[in-house]
Amino acid sequence: MHNNINKLTVAVTLASAVMVSGQAAASGFQVREQSAKALGNAMAGAAAGAEDVSYMTFNPAAIGNVEGTQIAGGISYLDANFELTDASASPAGSPVSYDRGGSREGGEEAWVPSFAFKTRLNERFDLGLAISAPYGLSTKYDKEWIGRYHAVETELETIDIQPTLNYRATDRLNLAVGLRAQYADATLSNAIDLGGQGALASVPGAAPGANDGMAEVTGDDWGYGYTLGALFQATERTRLGISYRSEVELTLDGDVDYSSSDPVGQQVLANSSLQDAGGKADITTPANLNLGIYHQLTDRLALMANAEWTEWSSFKELTVESGGRELSTTTENWDDTWAFSVGANYRLNSQWMLRTGLGVDESPVPDSEHRTPRVPDADRRWATLGATWMPTSEFGVTAGYMRVFGDDGDIDQNATPTNENATRGDLSGTYEVDANVFALSMDYRF
Repeated sequence: MHNNINKLTVAVTLASAVMVSGQAAASGFQVREQSAKALGNAMAGAAAGAEDVSYMTFNPAAIGNVEGTQIAGGISYLDANFELTDASASPAGSPVSYDRGGSREGGEEAWVPSFAFKTRLNERFDLGLAISAPYGLSTKYDKEWIGRYHAVETELETIDIQPTLNYRATDRLNLAVGLRAQYADATLSNAIDLGGQGALASVPGAAPGANDGMAEVTGDDWGYGYTLGALFQATERTRLGISYRSEVELTLDGDVDYSSSDPVGQQVLANSSLQDAGGKADITTPANLNLGIYHQLTDRLALMANAEWTEWSSFKELTVESGGRELSTTTENWDDTWAFSVGANYRLNSQWMLRTGLGVDESPVPDSEHRTPRVPDADRRWATLGATWMPTSEFGVTAGYMRVFGDDGDIDQNATPTNENATRGDLSGTYEVDANVFALSMDYRF
């Protein structure tokens, strides 16, 4: 028992060094790239795959299928591309164009690290620890782009620390529970039409869309939740899995900062109510449910399938407050979603296994009126390839690749003098979205 605790201490230390940040654009703002093996199968083995300790992030009971003590670490690189085409923007109720020629591409590159460790306490119990980035988002546009009053930079980074206890109820059934301590850090920025405000106040030289300022909100918080899982070996060749991850409520406390590099904008800002102060925004990372099956069809070929439900309906609006007053609100009204995937493994020999998979994922964005430049999400499909090399029975290296094909998504943000877009103006167009994901991981069994 003492040796097991020492191993866990070493694992926590390593994880602290590896897990710097996690961010990515995904369906909604979910990040599934926590295991190169799972990615190689298009996440089809998330609930029931349980091939190594990294699957604990998807189903905590996965560690019951791993003998002895194991450690795993990985890194995923995400390259998301999206561009607003056929775009137009103007002040509320005005024909003036907000177009200043900036790039309409907002995709960002991101690195997502992950770490997992487990050890067997006795014949009945396993202890595990997973550190991951299950939610994240990174979009950044030119400060001069046509939709700058709606969004310039949006960044959400999360870290989940998940200690897990698994109980071997029978030789076939594992039941697990885990605590989730989640840290989130966010940055939101957009331009402010100080020229429009100055024109209304008859400031010399002020004109709508010509004298911009910037508003930036930063904040962070810790929140807590739980995860539950079960893994059932129905037959010698068939395994069933189910897991649930609770929502986590966060209040991101931080600062609201205003600035302008334009002389006229500086004059307007100095005489306005837009002054630096503390700020906060509430956000809930959603609950989700995974259901899966894994079947060893032959000694070489395994098939798997997974269905994942995400409770995105908890994301109703994004409101920023400062000094007890509401600065801005963006209505989201997202829908709950399902993602489905199928995959296969083929063992070439004792050292090499090939992986592949296909998946489809619903977007939580209900319609064009609720699609925003911060999360220009749309339905998507993905195809994956991967391979695992095991030079010894204790050590393995896995690489995976995912190509994401997103549907085009229309955006239609209408502005009136009294609605939430009054100071942002109209914005319309069509988003084109795609992404490439590369993953690499290593696992070692003691």
